[in-house]
Amino acid sequence: MAESAARSGPGRRRRGGAASTWTIHAVLIVAAVVMVVPFAWQILTVFKTTAEATRIPPTVLPDAFSLRSFGTFFSTVPFWSMFGVSAGALVLRVAGQLAVASLAGYAFARIRFRGREPLFGLFILMLMVPSQLFLIGQYDLVRGLNLLDTLPALAIPGLFSAFGTFLMRQAFRTMPKDYEEAARLDGANTFQVFWHVMLPMARPTLAALAVLTGLYSWNDLLWPLIVSPSGENRPLPVGLAGLQGQFGTDYPTLMAGAFVCSIPLVIVFLVLQRQFFAGIASSGLKG
Repeated sequence: MAESAARSGPGRRRRGGAASTWTIHAVLIVAAVVMVVPFAWQILTVFKTTAEATRIPPTVLPDAFSLRSFGTFFSTVPFWSMFGVSAGALVLRVAGQLAVASLAGYAFARIRFRGREPLFGLFILMLMVPSQLFLIGQYDLVRGLNLLDTLPALAIPGLFSAFGTFLMRQAFRTMPKDYEEAARLDGANTFQVFWHVMLPMARPTLAALAVLTGLYSWNDLLWPLIVSPSGENRPLPVGLAGLQGQFGTDYPTLMAGAFVCSIPLVIVFLVLQRQFFAGIASSGLKG
């Protein structure tokens, strides 16, 4: 009896493990399908006419594939000028936030100073406050600097991020102190240790923060509407919002614009996806 039970035990565990693996894969497949269906529907809508896109019951495939929506989008929206504004604001915001968040994160993680923990607690509290509460103060600041309707106005509020500081702090805290001590024994000062030793080790987390910041900057709609009252220097999301009419919307044109505007982000993510996942995993949100 004991021998038969011993033989059947591992087999049952293997069968149980296989069943649980299949269950996990089934759940993941269902979740993947649920996530992919909206994107597939968007791409199919691009090739439909407005009547087909609003037909009830809805039609999955268009009667005849047409590229009319792309031509309408490029003739309606000043794509290249808005694309330049979006790209410029993204570069300024990402570069500024990486610089500020990495310096602040290193200070909170490695430099001991009076009031460090309470000050960091205030940073964490900012994560719990809706960003819309800061709009009035940010607008007064930009107007006081005479930067309305300019490209820097789109990027200035994004230079400072409590989440970015928190993410970089967690990344620096997970790094061994041996590298710092070795650099200090060689005569390096605090900034040299940060720049030559710690920052290169944090490249995956920097890549993850760059992707997240770029995504937020590229999709930002409310702030550009506020700081560009004359309509100058407005990014692509504002152009897409203008395609939604008061009495009707050309959904194929809108979907074509959304598809074109998402291509740069997809390319950036594909280039940085390995560093992105490595950065999220290495930061680990450890204490």
